Formats: sequence, C-alpha cells, structure tokens
Amino acid sequence: MSKKEVGDCIRENLEQYFKDLQGTEPRAIHAMVMNTVEKPLLEVVLKLTDGNQSKAAEWLGINRNTLRRKLLDHQLIK
Repeated sequence: MSKKEVGDCIRENLEQYFKDLQGTEPRAIHAMVMNTVEKPLLEVVLKLTDGNQSKAAEWLGINRNTLRRKLLDHQLIK
C-alpha cells in the first residue's frame, strides 16, 4: 500500500475539481474546502479518541469549546 501525504490527496482532488468545472469560474473555494474537510476530520479524530472531546481537541490543537462548537455546527452532537 502506498502512503500518500494528506496534502497530495487534497491537491489531486482539487485539480480534478477544477478540471470538472470545464472552465466555469469557481466561487468561495476556501469556505467550500474548509467545510468539506472539517467534518470528516472531526469524525475521524473523535472515533480515534473514542469520543473523548478533550483528547480530540488536544489532537486537533484547538480549544475544547471551539471543538464543541464545530461539532454542533456539523451536527455531530446535539
């Protein structure tokens, strides 16, 4: 199995995204990418930390309250 860097995977997908646009100019790419990447990132980190939000926040390098807000925003908790 080959080990790809996260950045390489993102770069490949972004290049394909732009190719799929077929010349149409994109809008608000930054927000789109951040929203697209953030939810699965939170899901994976929470799974790997067995749902421990304090540990997940530490892994992510963010404040626990910030993590909680992001989890609410992405409807990962109620």
